[in-house]
Amino acid sequence: MSETLDRPIQLPRQCSFDAADWAILSRFWYPVALCRDIGTAPVAATLLDETLVVYRSGDEIVIAQDLCPHRGVPLSMGSGDGETIACAYHGFRFGEAGRCVRVPAHPSSAIPNKLHLKTYPVKQLYGLVWTCLAGDTSQDVPDMPHWNDPSYQQITCPWIDIAGFAGRQVEGFLDVAHFAFVHTDTFADPENPVVPSYVPKRTETGFEVEYRSSVGNYPIGVDGRAPEGFEWLRHFRTSLPFTATLEIHFPEDGRLVIMNAASPVSARKTRMFAPICRNFDTDIPVEAVYEFNRLVFEEDRLLVEAQKPECLPLDPTFEAHIMADRSSIAYRKGLRDLGLSRFFIS
Repeated sequence: MSETLDRPIQLPRQCSFDAADWAILSRFWYPVALCRDIGTAPVAATLLDETLVVYRSGDEIVIAQDLCPHRGVPLSMGSGDGETIACAYHGFRFGEAGRCVRVPAHPSSAIPNKLHLKTYPVKQLYGLVWTCLAGDTSQDVPDMPHWNDPSYQQITCPWIDIAGFAGRQVEGFLDVAHFAFVHTDTFADPENPVVPSYVPKRTETGFEVEYRSSVGNYPIGVDGRAPEGFEWLRHFRTSLPFTATLEIHFPEDGRLVIMNAASPVSARKTRMFAPICRNFDTDIPVEAVYEFNRLVFEEDRLLVEAQKPECLPLDPTFEAHIMADRSSIAYRKGLRDLGLSRFFIS
């Protein structure tokens, strides 16, 4: 059980968000690490400007504030053995549930409660380690279609860092009008920029869109052709504030699902996690999937990092819009409905 559940909101040092916005965003679950990266050594992470340490204590993964309560040294500078981690300064050891289990200077003395770490709840899903800074375990981690289906291959790609706001990155993932201009080296057709009509539908967690078009999704240079007249269906499911999945319907009942889980490191930096599952081409080495996924998101990253303003304007009059922007408009409205305020407007 997290020790933060009954505590009042305390902003991180040098917080880049408005306090009210941080309080809203901290109620949701975000990934902070890949499960496979959590071994014996402590791993540093940052979420909403809060510095975290992620470590393994036996079968448990612990997420705590990356700060030794003794003299304030980051615990991620220390070492671990798979059961505990040790502070690099004085060797204090921390184990299950963030509890201090050893003080080398006084090995036989009782350990005061003030030496236990401030911890956060943990969930392991889709090959990712998720947490919620507000400790609100009543919220759910966003769903990923088909992840638990044994007929699908599950792949957790390496994360990608983006020098931009999570909202801008997610909006780009939902945008269908940029394919012919941004993704021409990976899958899109520069001669096919037309966006057919589509209508977002509200859901309990945000909204969803079924977008049908003739734009294919086979990698350029890879054999794979759809039948003449095949209609590609892309099913977007958005879970506010910063997670979305895209399920692409391939020929012969093939399905590819990509989760875009944008973890807001700060108001100006995002760590994007992308689990993938599919029911075809399962013999292709995962390294090839990693590389293609990286190329696609790198194409997006360059644009997201160049956008101004850096935040995402929620005032609909701030930027111009066209019919193809219906997902963007629905996304911004969803963020407004969460109560997010002026930081996202100016």
